[in-house]
Amino acid sequence: MAQADRADRVSTAEAGDPGTGPRPAPGFLGVRGWGRDARGATTWRRGLVLAVLALLPGALLAFHSEVPNSTGNLGSLLETFLPWVGLAVPVLLVPALLRRSATALIALLVPVVVWVNMFGGLLTDKSGGTGDFTVVSHNVAAANNDPQSTVRMLEKSGAQIVALQELAGRPLRAYETGLAESYPYHAVEGTVGLWSKYPIGDVRVVDIEMGWTRAFRAEVSTPKGPLAVYVAHLPSVRLRAEGGFTVNQRDVSAQALGDAIQAESVKKVLLLGDLNGTMNDRSLAPITSQMRSAQGAAGDGFGFSWPASFPMARIDQIMSKGGLKPTDSRTLERDGSDHLAVAATYRYQ
Repeated sequence: MAQADRADRVSTAEAGDPGTGPRPAPGFLGVRGWGRDARGATTWRRGLVLAVLALLPGALLAFHSEVPNSTGNLGSLLETFLPWVGLAVPVLLVPALLRRSATALIALLVPVVVWVNMFGGLLTDKSGGTGDFTVVSHNVAAANNDPQSTVRMLEKSGAQIVALQELAGRPLRAYETGLAESYPYHAVEGTVGLWSKYPIGDVRVVDIEMGWTRAFRAEVSTPKGPLAVYVAHLPSVRLRAEGGFTVNQRDVSAQALGDAIQAESVKKVLLLGDLNGTMNDRSLAPITSQMRSAQGAAGDGFGFSWPASFPMARIDQIMSKGGLKPTDSRTLERDGSDHLAVAATYRYQ
């Protein structure tokens, strides 16, 4: 009888009785609860749809240049807001954890690795000590109803060279009057202007094929030699129901501006302006392929400049080529514009 009882207990244990038998093995990475679910699916079989969704942002980041512009210029639209694709990771992380899917979690590593490879360097402070001069570029907005606050912000920046876009009418006169004492030299062509503590000469309009003037170049006589400064405001991009993300005119103007900079005879060149595009935008390649971004080389973070109320993209750019090394790049405090002003400090090489 005793032998029969012992046999019954062994049989019950082998059957997995929760009271006397061995506990089930821990699941994924030794964490209990990540084993089979009520339907018998393992942590590797659950969340396969989530895993596929997790791979999509990684593919968009890695192959963004393959997204065509033929339909509504979707490629340029994606590239304008490309860093924000990374938000898909925390969004998908929550259901992956709730689903207890090891497959989905591993798939999420793909967009994380690609994003860090593309943008991780922007998150560190790359400033490199003191410089020789500071420049500011600012789309002051034609609708800015407080140009005096903009003048105070620009003077406070300590910049030696200031480029402004969207200049017109009464606000233009306010900038000319307000900046006159701090910046004795200035030039305005169309709706763009340049103010400087150094003498300005050889001002020439740059035809960016818009039908009116929104770009020019000037030669600034710095204490260490001539500096060619281009001020530009490329055409705005539009989201239209019938045409999608319309950038055709901007692309034509970018090519014209790039050609002018390519032909510049002065060795040290600066470009300051609202380019209505980011450094990732393929449409700005005629410019970005030959110039260095101050934010990318010496900034701390993305330096988003638009819209000022909640910056999501850096469409205001400061770029250089020749013997100029950016040592610092930043955005300035908000004023009456819908853009934030961008600033950079340079050292001669």
